[in-house]
Amino acid sequence: MPLTRALEHADSPEQVGLSTRRLQSISSVIHADVDRRKIPGAVVLVARKGRIAWSEAFGFEQADTPLRPMQRHSVFRIAAMTRPIVGVAALILMEEGRLSLNDPVERYIPEFASLQVAVESVDANTGERRLALEPVRRAMTVHDLLRHTSGLTYGQFGDSLVQRQYRESGLMDPAQTNAEMVAKLAAIPLQCQPGEVFEYGMSTDVLGRIIEIVSGMDLARFVAERVTQPLRMHATGFHLIRQDGAGLALPSGASGKSTALFDYDEHHPPRWHSGGAGLLSTAGDYARFCQMLLNGGALDGVRLLSRKTVELMLGNHLPQSTRFGGSTTGLGINAPLPDLGQGHGLAVGVRTASGLSPVPGSIGDFYWGGALGTYFWVDPQEQLIAILMLQENDLATRTGYRSLLRNIVYAALED
Repeated sequence: MPLTRALEHADSPEQVGLSTRRLQSISSVIHADVDRRKIPGAVVLVARKGRIAWSEAFGFEQADTPLRPMQRHSVFRIAAMTRPIVGVAALILMEEGRLSLNDPVERYIPEFASLQVAVESVDANTGERRLALEPVRRAMTVHDLLRHTSGLTYGQFGDSLVQRQYRESGLMDPAQTNAEMVAKLAAIPLQCQPGEVFEYGMSTDVLGRIIEIVSGMDLARFVAERVTQPLRMHATGFHLIRQDGAGLALPSGASGKSTALFDYDEHHPPRWHSGGAGLLSTAGDYARFCQMLLNGGALDGVRLLSRKTVELMLGNHLPQSTRFGGSTTGLGINAPLPDLGQGHGLAVGVRTASGLSPVPGSIGDFYWGGALGTYFWVDPQEQLIAILMLQENDLATRTGYRSLLRNIVYAALED
């Protein structure tokens, strides 16, 4: 397997307008956390003006013996950072005229034509929770899948009667195929009406199945042939791809098992190519993907998307009338809430206003994070990319690093 072609390194952070001394605050905090065994390790990469300004690996790939030192090209399960890559895959098909944002999902998955919406109530006398069904007011569209207004949800982020059905149906089964997954979903009512509510859930997984149907190949192959291989992201895929002796980073506790997602066993890798959470990658690989978007859809002479399609992707696609599901606040600084000056584009969160978010940034910056601790953001105004690769089961720990990274990186700007 060829090594990923890294972005060019700056001679120093100062060469691209960043302070080495201030960036070292990241090292101080993470080294201390590794020393006290708060986390096994991490990788952080900061790029500006098309060059890597600062990149460092901390600690170990896993907490159990034998200890393997973390490397800059260690592999991480990126969970929901899969979504922007799958979103780009869908937009490639859109540019080729094979898919449209306003296409109804049922055009590709006929079983979705019979979906109904759940209405939950509580009996005033017995306190029993009941579920009634009502017809959809309009069909779910591809656009809804990309902006999480499909009415789909996640079983693990709440306890509605619909979410209980998600858990009982085994919708996060790593042994299933995308075809089997959508068949399960089609038998469960929607959490809310399509187009009306931002509800974080399995929308991008359904989009992955549509990509398979339209392209005639499985999602792993399409993503490889049309996105990761052209961008020379050679360590990115739905199965572990080792490079130059690096291994897979694991969370601490329970022998590295995840509490937020299905476990990954490299000897028996998942059959499911989850469009919402299934990819593995490295900081260097993901930086190339981010730089492609920052460049308006092209990198190193390879164009994946047109400039206008990237503009479409990175705009806010949530109407003012959008309501927000119960799990939204759990997204923390990623939540697409107007009160935070944020919205949601096509498979990414976007900042829409200044002065409302609790962390620094610029209007137009875009971002997302994964349930296992990975996080990225890109600031077009500052020509800035920052990536955190972390595998951590504790929610407070992994989300705390996101604010930390933004605060320190923006504090390091000098020009």
